[in-house]
Amino acid sequence: MSEDAGRSPAARKKRGPRKVSEKRLNNVALHYLARYSASADSLRRVLMRRVRRSVQTHGTDLDEGTEWVEALLVRFQELGYLDDRAYAENRARSLMARGTSTRGIQMRLREKGVGGGDIDAALEALSESWAEPDLAAAAKLARRRRLGPYRDPELRGERRDKDLAALARTGFSYDIARRVIDAEDADTLETMAEAEEAQAGPRYEADEN
Repeated sequence: MSEDAGRSPAARKKRGPRKVSEKRLNNVALHYLARYSASADSLRRVLMRRVRRSVQTHGTDLDEGTEWVEALLVRFQELGYLDDRAYAENRARSLMARGTSTRGIQMRLREKGVGGGDIDAALEALSESWAEPDLAAAAKLARRRRLGPYRDPELRGERRDKDLAALARTGFSYDIARRVIDAEDADTLETMAEAEEAQAGPRYEADEN
């Protein structure tokens, strides 16, 4: 039985951050990647938080911890555990499925430390599946938020400007917002979005998050 086995969660929590070692960081990284999809930079941030807490609590060496993190990232990339290109493409598809504009996708990927080349490749992959990714994404968002053709017909007219503004705030152009909000009805909008997907040709295959 481990030393912690008989302790309550509160008692274990009081111990504070554990002292980092190269092996400890490797285990933390493997556990994190088993639960989450991550870019190299986002994993770096997770590991460096552990390193800094260890420095503050145990007086460990910041430079040594940083070297361990960087070496681990290189090793994980060589092993294929980290792949920013694949991460960006998978994340872009997931965000678009939730109604995120391409502008929003770019911003989210930059926040995760993904490089410009990998972001461009992710957006190109979307264009291989949808002739107009923003139109498809805006249609999905309108459905989720019940905007435009998904509203009660009696309320569409008075809510039109607010619905257009709602799409604009999430990064869609006025033209895209207008086409979605002014669609005759929900069936027409969904047919239009599906047609855009069909015109784009074969779907690009990638794993989901």
